Amino acid sequence: MKNHLKVNKKIGIAIFLMLAIIYHSYSQISVYKFKSPDGKINLVVSNKNKNVEFSLFLINKKEIILDKSPMGLVLNGVDLSKNITITSIKENTVKETWNTVVGKTKKVVNHYNEYILECTNKGKNKILFNIVFRCYNDGVAFRYIIPEQDHLDSIKIERDLTVLNFSDDFTFWATNKEKHNLGPILRSKASLEKIQSPVIIKTKLDTYIGIHEAAIFNFAPFTLSATSEYFNFEFDIEKYITNTTLETSWRTIFIGNTPGDLIESNLLVNLNPSCKIEDTSWIKPGKSVWDWRVAGYIAKDGFEYGLNTTSHKRFIDFASKNNIQYLLMDADWYGDEFSDNSNPSSSVNNINIVENMNYAKEKGIGIILYLNDIGAKKFGLEKVLKQFSEWGAVGVKYGFMTGEGQEKVKYTRKVVELCAKYKLMVDFHDYPIPPSGDIRTWPNLITREFGWAQADAKSSYFPETIVSSPFINMIAGPLDLTSGWFDLNNAHSRKKVFKEIPGTVVAEVAKLIVIYTGWIVLPDAPEEYLRKDDLFDCIRKMPVQFDSLLVLDGKIGEYISVARRSEDDWFIGSLTNRNAREITIDFSFLPKDKEYEATIYMDADKTHYLNNKESYKIRKKHLNSNTKLLIKMAPGGGNAIYLKETNNN
Repeated sequence: MKNHLKVNKKIGIAIFLMLAIIYHSYSQISVYKFKSPDGKINLVVSNKNKNVEFSLFLINKKEIILDKSPMGLVLNGVDLSKNITITSIKENTVKETWNTVVGKTKKVVNHYNEYILECTNKGKNKILFNIVFRCYNDGVAFRYIIPEQDHLDSIKIERDLTVLNFSDDFTFWATNKEKHNLGPILRSKASLEKIQSPVIIKTKLDTYIGIHEAAIFNFAPFTLSATSEYFNFEFDIEKYITNTTLETSWRTIFIGNTPGDLIESNLLVNLNPSCKIEDTSWIKPGKSVWDWRVAGYIAKDGFEYGLNTTSHKRFIDFASKNNIQYLLMDADWYGDEFSDNSNPSSSVNNINIVENMNYAKEKGIGIILYLNDIGAKKFGLEKVLKQFSEWGAVGVKYGFMTGEGQEKVKYTRKVVELCAKYKLMVDFHDYPIPPSGDIRTWPNLITREFGWAQADAKSSYFPETIVSSPFINMIAGPLDLTSGWFDLNNAHSRKKVFKEIPGTVVAEVAKLIVIYTGWIVLPDAPEEYLRKDDLFDCIRKMPVQFDSLLVLDGKIGEYISVARRSEDDWFIGSLTNRNAREITIDFSFLPKDKEYEATIYMDADKTHYLNNKESYKIRKKHLNSNTKLLIKMAPGGGNAIYLKETNNN
């Protein structure tokens, strides 16, 4: 132990001296020091060599995160990383609290120091540009702005020359479309191009960094490259042309002491413009039943579910009795979704869309309609959405959007804004553009399938994926991963489930607590939920919208434990990878003067994600903020707890 302390002391002294040297070298004109509101994050920008570079320090940990990272763009053939002068700096501090329509928390504090660097290059091709930094207590963001200039008839960005130079080697993870996420990867061993964000980094001093972007409204999402021999990431962007002023998306750097800190952060939403929808009363999160994966299921009474009105009425009846707000009618309700003859302005013969809508309205259930890119573009997006609204639909699930890059970004915005015009919520599937905090501006963009959803892409994921996705994908925004399977043993015998599903039934309930979303889309048959009614009761009690999200513990790819509050009650979900695990939940986050009855949903003694998936136990316990509770999770399993307040003292 003594030797270990000596080593740590030496490391601390070395870092302190390194910081002192860097600060000394920066203690001259053309070097600017910025900081977060709490002073713990310091940003140093240098212009002394006629370029712009920045370094990032954590003062409280005496840690250098980024060291002399160059900035700039290639714009209209001009290299804006050389011969640059910072002509002025404007400073501003904002502290506000705003209410979410849909979000991780009901209220969000937006507190930052902003620094606008007005820059210009020397030479005959003189271009004015701004670099804007915002320093928060949980991270830093920056963007480039090209203001209007008489000699610029058009603006063409050809390259982003920004490089994030980390001070030492690090481990990272990254998103990987509809596959298991990448990582852990040691940067010194990596040679990867076009890494999708979010990217999560663990430094040698156990600081966690998240790299993503906010306010993706015009630009194609950037990718990162890790091909050089240095400990860095280079930005890779598509060419962008406009004849107006230009603002890039915000490049964001989340900073936390734990990976859970990145999940809890509201950095992305704070970097987006305020809500653009005046009346948001029609935007309502909720739970939904779903016809797609149930097709072919045969109930005990002999009824076989299909894509037809009789089945839909059965779903609606179940939803109306079980605190479920919506029915999602998925693909093929208007014909083969991939046929350009399928018209989404009318339904196929076995579905009476008007009858479905009227029946759902009588039962107090909203209907969400699937829309494929092919039908939307052939028959007119606005015409189709207008028809959906006139029928009485409440939302759209938009699938298989074609196009790439900037084209896809702009078309996504068109879909979202037209849906808002016709008071329709929207959920994008099949690898959409990433969430970027844009739910603040357009809260009808209620969720996205940004990650590997269970049983999607004709395959199933193993337990390690669900303890990776919350730490990586979910920092970007709400996810639709269609969790909540109860028929784990036989679901793969249905028409639209192609592989056996590994996992435990308690873990499926826990996922609905861990994964933040606007719509909880339940994939299984009503009869399967009622067959385990005591376990389903946890889902039945879940609110349409949680009020908060608190990550209690977790390690990327290993386990996670999340607490969500709903008014005075709490839900806690925990998940593990293929390893059985014991963790202790400390309930000190509860109010000090409250007592709770806990209903604990747990894996049984011999539960296993491959050969004993559906066994579980339920027990009750009284607890308060002084309680520490040991929970056990089976291999690939989980744990869910519902806390009901028992006093109001």
